Amino acid sequence: MNHDRIHAREPTHDRDRWSVGRIESTAERDGHAVVTVRDVDTGAVAELTVTLAVRDLFVSRLDAGGDSPVGERVWYRERGG
Repeated sequence: MNHDRIHAREPTHDRDRWSVGRIESTAERDGHAVVTVRDVDTGAVAELTVTLAVRDLFVSRLDAGGDSPVGERVWYRERGG
């Protein structure tokens, strides 16, 4: 399975290839994490599929302080993007 990319901090490489969004929800499906993100510029909603390990990593790096990641800003790329 191809996975999307998501970062809690602004990437230092290929910045023009990343979109900025706010997390609307997180869920688990078929052994993967599904993160719904709303693009801050366009308002478009993207459903990102990442591994559970990637989800745990980016959530741990958010400023949420252990609370829900909903509403937090992230940088993301959909597969093939």
